[in-house]
Amino acid sequence: MSGFAHRTVLRDEVVRALSPRDGATYADVTLGGGGHAEAILSAANCRLIGLDRDDAAIAASTERLEKFGDRVRITRGPFGDAANLLPSGLDGLVADLGVSSPQLDDASRGMSFRRDASDAPLDMRMDRSTGQTARELIASFGEEQLADVIFELGEERASRRIARSIKRAEEAGQLATTGDLRHAIYQAVGGDKRSGIDPATRTFQALRIAVNDELGELDRLLSALPELLSPNGVAAIISFHSLEDRRVKRAFADGATWAPLAKKPIEASPEEIVENPRARSAKLRAARRKSATEAEVDPRAAKYAARRARKHGSGPDRGQGGPS
Repeated sequence: MSGFAHRTVLRDEVVRALSPRDGATYADVTLGGGGHAEAILSAANCRLIGLDRDDAAIAASTERLEKFGDRVRITRGPFGDAANLLPSGLDGLVADLGVSSPQLDDASRGMSFRRDASDAPLDMRMDRSTGQTARELIASFGEEQLADVIFELGEERASRRIARSIKRAEEAGQLATTGDLRHAIYQAVGGDKRSGIDPATRTFQALRIAVNDELGELDRLLSALPELLSPNGVAAIISFHSLEDRRVKRAFADGATWAPLAKKPIEASPEEIVENPRARSAKLRAARRKSATEAEVDPRAAKYAARRARKHGSGPDRGQGGPS
């Protein structure tokens, strides 16, 4: 089998949320190694459409899912384009957000700050056929803009110092590899781990998210979900950091459209975390799309609509406050 070996996170929990049934059609919009897709197709005599923008993932999942024959269709593309790549009327959809283990472990992708991957080029693209690399993105930013990206997407409090150090390394011609980037970060904040987290973690996360427009992709997917799913269809979304989880939680709070399957996100069991430590930050939120008549009689839908109207009202100078 392909070297794209990815441990499927919250596999059984996703299957329980979707409750696959014979004759239904599901979508896995972050196909990866095909673990969730395989579990869904094994649970019922259903059909599945898979999306991924990583050629290595498509090759691995195609090999893994070939046993299901014409019950599977795989399409290359980012999940943010799901509205254009998938049919409407789906009975369920799963998205496993963020970066996969093979993408992190493949040093040539430039996503890892491990010392054994320090000679890797600063790439970070999930689709290496298009878009700017991390190196090119850094070069396109001024110091202040780079600091904003590191703060907003990495939630890094030392973003200004780190951005200054990165740009200084760039100006000196010392920013070609992941090791160079890690060294620039250490120059700003020290090389010791803080609270068990490597000091480079948040900056690498921020740049990876920016390079792949991960939050933009998620926003486009969430906007498309009501049209993609049939009434009573279920969306199951796994996130790995608060920036993603807040967006999913906010979308599923729309009582006119969604009925969440649980009040709180589902997390990996202690047993799964022992087997796969990267599952420790995973959060699964699942919600069922309401029918039109069901939404009309739900008082929470009206309350949600009124709250959104107040929040997005047109008062004087609304949304223009804050420091200049």
